[in-house]
Amino acid sequence: MLILSQVYVPDPASVGQHLHDAAVEMVSRGWTVRVLTSARGYDDPSVRYAARETIDGVEIRRLPWSSFGKKSIKVRIVGGLSFMAQAVVRATLSRRPTCILVSTSPPMCSAAALFVSLVRRVPITYWVMDLNPDQVIAMGKVSERSLSARTLNAFNRLILGRSKSVIALDRFMAQRVNSKRDVSDKLEVMPPWPHEDAMDAIEHADNPFRTKHNLNGKFVVMYSGNHSPANPISTVVEAAERLKDRTDIVFMFIGGGLEKQKVEAAIERGATNIVSLPYQPMSELKYSLSAADAHVVTLGDAVVGMVHPCKVYGAMAAARPILFVGPAPSHVSELIDEYKIGWRVEHGDAEGAAGVIRRMADAPESDRRDMGRRATEAIRSGLSKRALCGRFCDVIERERTTA
Repeated sequence: MLILSQVYVPDPASVGQHLHDAAVEMVSRGWTVRVLTSARGYDDPSVRYAARETIDGVEIRRLPWSSFGKKSIKVRIVGGLSFMAQAVVRATLSRRPTCILVSTSPPMCSAAALFVSLVRRVPITYWVMDLNPDQVIAMGKVSERSLSARTLNAFNRLILGRSKSVIALDRFMAQRVNSKRDVSDKLEVMPPWPHEDAMDAIEHADNPFRTKHNLNGKFVVMYSGNHSPANPISTVVEAAERLKDRTDIVFMFIGGGLEKQKVEAAIERGATNIVSLPYQPMSELKYSLSAADAHVVTLGDAVVGMVHPCKVYGAMAAARPILFVGPAPSHVSELIDEYKIGWRVEHGDAEGAAGVIRRMADAPESDRRDMGRRATEAIRSGLSKRALCGRFCDVIERERTTA
């Protein structure tokens, strides 16, 4: 099996971690798995990785000049095009794979997969993790009638038609996929899984992360992951500034992305209750996520069905309640309603968000523990890595026949 992805472990981006989980599961089933990915960090291109290595039985080949960071859409496009061109050449000239696994994140990878599939006559499993040009149109970056949008939509219809299996992350995304091309007969809907093997719900008293960052005795509200324009954080940042006199409440923003500049700007304005940290290594994830008393998950109003906030599962696995800033209905709002694991506020309602956080901080700890317990029970009952990754790889195996 060949995996094409601009990002892969040890890079901390979520898509690379999930692809690695699937690759390792396929290796355990007796498959030979190769990965073509970038030699530089997806968020931080100054980070360099080995050109060739094997991790957990997965053969990894990293391509140079394939990532230049995420500081602008143009820079990301250049990096994606460079990766696509190199991946096509390498995959076309190397040994023929049994099948190809590719995600939409970043979108250039699927273009490479389509070309290689046609040339080498092998099937594609297409993992739809986000939808473009839908996302950039919704955020006002391009016009729906622009040449780039129309070209990308035409390409989407091609790869949906070519793929033997299509996997969408939630029912809203599945609806949008089918609106482009009806793939109901080969469409699976399943959310991504939490990284449970790197996770434990660590008690605050036993958590070195809280000690290291002077969090003992504090109520910690955490946003951990990609700070993307599709996941706006302005409401949470404004809520933090409104609560700067509450010395018992700390806001932590961990990760990177374009929206991170709003966090840094608030700190410059004097918000001493905000802490900004880079992505944490996978080995530290259980400590950083467990350091929170509540996790923030956000989703832009206009991007329901185009983006799926995977960070919600890490928060649930860490047994922490969730403050969701975003629309209803949406996948996260349905999780909160079904399992009773948190609160929802609208974008722009900074006072409402601040009020929820005040109530969370002042509520008995037993209330938050009950929410955390329900969250972990939901993970164990059907949203676990074992269940979902196994089901995901079953889809790949059933498409073993050549295209």
